[in-house]
Order: sequence, then structure tokens, then C-alpha cells
Amino acid sequence: GMALTPDQMPDRAEVVFTCNGKAVGKMRNELDVAMVKPFEERFALATDEGAFHGGDASAPPPLALFIAGLTGCVMTQIRAFAKRLKVTVTDLDVECRVVWDWAKAGPVYETGPKSFEIDIILHSPDPIEAQQALIEAAKKGCFLEQTLGQANTIRHRLKVGDTFIDA
Repeated sequence: GMALTPDQMPDRAEVVFTCNGKAVGKMRNELDVAMVKPFEERFALATDEGAFHGGDASAPPPLALFIAGLTGCVMTQIRAFAKRLKVTVTDLDVECRVVWDWAKAGPVYETGPKSFEIDIILHSPDPIEAQQALIEAAKKGCFLEQTLGQANTIRHRLKVGDTFIDA
């Protein structure tokens, strides 16, 4: 459909993405990503792993896409909201670091998030207070950052025959 501008959006809306993944090759995943609400966009992405997981390194691993998504999300919001808040951005660099704990658990391993750090190098002639207000707005408008900042329930289902059961 036609892309909406932010001014054409209603006061409240759902933003819905779907991703259908298909396993191909050794460890590669072909991902058909779609935004289905509030308008439609499609993207073909892929992940792979290197030698550690027996892959061919033919695409970035999921964690690389994860940090790229987080970094890009914050950068997008800073630039999009700069116009609306009338903050001049002459240049922008963002350095993002994500650390996870990793522990062996028998034949597999378990992980957990340890830290998320986002350093913003914002070049602007505007007062520091205006720059801080822009960053605060960008934090609140970044879907990924807002997701990471809270506990989430993630439902997994396993297809059994013609139905799905909780897994």
C-alpha cells in the first residue's frame, strides 16, 4: 500500500512485523520479513554462522543483525525526531556494545544479557539541553530499545500434525 507520513498516522496504531524463516544449507536461514501494519513493506534477509556452529559464513549471524538493528533503530529515531524537535544534526555516529553471558550446560549452552551500551556522537550547534531532549525522545521512540528495557513474554509453539502446541 501507500506509505504513510507520520502526520497521517492516527493517535494510536499497531506496528506489526512478521518473519518467515527457512533453513537452507548447513546453518543458513533465508528470512522473508514483512511489515504488515500500519502499511506493507517486504525485505529478504539471511543469517548464517561461521565455523563455530558449522556454517559457511555466507550471511551475518543473528546477533550481528540484532546489534545492527538496535544501532540503526536509535540512529533513525535521532534523525527523524531532530527535524520535529528542530535540533540541527550536522553529523551522527553511534557506537553500540552488547555483552552477553555464556555458560556451558551439558552438551549445549545458556546465555543471558549482561549489558547494553549506546554511545552517541552527535554534532550539533544547538544547546546540550536540546541535544539531550532529542536523545531522550529517540530512546522512547526506538522500538528495539523499548523492547529490551522491559521483561517480555515470548510464546513458542511446536507444530504437531495440523496444530500447534506450546513448546
